Amino acid sequence: MTRSIGDVQAFEAHVTDAELDDLRARLAAARLPEAETVPKAASGRRRWEQGVPLADLTDIVRYWRTDYDWRPFEARLDQIGQFRTTVDDLGIHFLHRRSARPDATPLILTHGWPGSIAEFVDVIDELTEPKNAETPAFHVVVPSLPGFGYSDKPAVTGWGTEKIAAAWVELMARLGYRKFLAHGGDWGGNITTVLAGRFPANVLGIHTTFAEAPPGLSTDGLTATERQWTEETHHFWHHRAAYAKQQATRPQTIGYSLVDSPVGLLAWLLDKFADWSDTADSPFERISRDRVLDDVTLYWLTRSGASAARIYYESHNSLDPGLRVDVPSAITIYPADIEKYPRPWAQERYRQIVRWNEPEAGGHFPSLEVPEDYVKDLQAGLAAVLAAQP
Repeated sequence: MTRSIGDVQAFEAHVTDAELDDLRARLAAARLPEAETVPKAASGRRRWEQGVPLADLTDIVRYWRTDYDWRPFEARLDQIGQFRTTVDDLGIHFLHRRSARPDATPLILTHGWPGSIAEFVDVIDELTEPKNAETPAFHVVVPSLPGFGYSDKPAVTGWGTEKIAAAWVELMARLGYRKFLAHGGDWGGNITTVLAGRFPANVLGIHTTFAEAPPGLSTDGLTATERQWTEETHHFWHHRAAYAKQQATRPQTIGYSLVDSPVGLLAWLLDKFADWSDTADSPFERISRDRVLDDVTLYWLTRSGASAARIYYESHNSLDPGLRVDVPSAITIYPADIEKYPRPWAQERYRQIVRWNEPEAGGHFPSLEVPEDYVKDLQAGLAAVLAAQP
C-alpha cells in the first residue's frame, strides 16, 4: 500500500494470509533429492562440499513451514519507515529513519546478494540514536536494489552498478540530502565505490567492507598475510564462484527454480550464508534462523529470485579499472570474507584511506554475524571520515 508525499510515497508491506499459506503448502509438498555423497564421518565445512546437506535443509524447511513467523519482520519494516519513489521509470523501495540528533549526517546503506534490506534492520536504531552521545548519529536510508524486494524489477537492460549509483544520488536529493555518507559490502560495496568515484561532490566519504583493487597489481612487497589474501581471493573466484557465472550468463534459467520453488530458493541462498560466514559449520552458529528466513522469505514473496540474479548479468566484472576514489574512505576487511585485497593494492584506487581495520571475527555478512562489533566499526570508520572533511 502506498501514500503519496510529493515524489516519495509512504509504503506498507503486508502480504495476504493466502500467500503465506501457499508458501507452507509448497514447503509441505517439496520433493527433496537423496543425501549428498560426502563421507558420513565428514564434519565441519567438509559436510558442505556438495552444497547444503540434506539433513540441514530438511530441518530448516520444517522450521520455515511450522515455526517461522513472517509478520514480526513485516512489522519491523513498517516501524523503521518504508517508502517508494520512481527514478528513471523504475520504482525504488527504501527504508528511511531520521535521527533526532541535530548534528546527524545522512547515510545510505546498500546491501548485496544474497542479502537484502534484512541485513540492516537490526543496526538502524543504534546508527540513528547511538547510546553514546559522543558517537556520530546518522539519518539512515536503506534502499532495495533494483529487482530486489519491494523495488521494481527492471524490464530492460542497463540497470548496472553505475546507473544504480546515479539513482542513489537522485534518491538522496529527493530526501533533502545533497551531501551524504555511503556504506556497503558485496554489490553494496561496489556501488558505494562507484558513488564515491563518480559523485565526489555529493559523497562526503565512504565506509566499505569490499575494497576491490584495480587489476594487474604485483604481489611484490606484500606481507605473507597479504599474499595469502590474494591467494584466497583467487581460489574463491576459480573454485567457489559457479553461482556468479550462472547468474551472470543465464539468470533467467536459474530464475525459474528460484521463483517457483521455495526449497530451491532457500538452498541457493543458504549455501552462500554457510560458505561465506565466519563459522565452523552451520551459518546459524552466528546468524539467527529467523533473520536468514526473513531474507529468503522476502525474496520468495516478492518473486525476486530471477530479477535479483540479473545484477550479475548487468554488472559482473564491470567496476571501471581506472575509477579512483579521492574522498575519505574507511575500509574494513573481515577475516572470513570471500574477497580480501591488501591495503597496498586498495590504495591504488582509494587514495585517501583514513581508517583501515581488520577485525578478529566476521565474514561476508558482518551486520548479521557480529552486529555489535559491526556497528562500532562502522561508527568509528565514519567518524574518521567526518573528521577528515576539509
